[in-house]
Amino acid sequence: MIRITIPFHLRTLARVEGEVALDLGDAAPTRAMLLDALEERYPMLRGTIRDHVTKTRRPFIRFYACREDLTHEPDDAPLPPPVARGEEPFMIVGAIAGG
Repeated sequence: MIRITIPFHLRTLARVEGEVALDLGDAAPTRAMLLDALEERYPMLRGTIRDHVTKTRRPFIRFYACREDLTHEPDDAPLPPPVARGEEPFMIVGAIAGG
């Protein structure tokens, strides 16, 4: 099971508390697989993290795992092994900007 943390406002939208856990099967999981499964299980999140059509990341959304910024990694890159094993969470973070 892969553990996922999502921003508070998206947890409210999806009606979940804390982390979400998803089983992606035996294949080497990628970010694209993880986000596809997340949107499949919680259809109300479609379009909030990625664009509906292009599947590109929304502005001000960042991805972190194992203390590393994975935001600009390719969508089909394998997730870090600790994330794939469920030892570390995959974090979807809403960035804050201001001046």
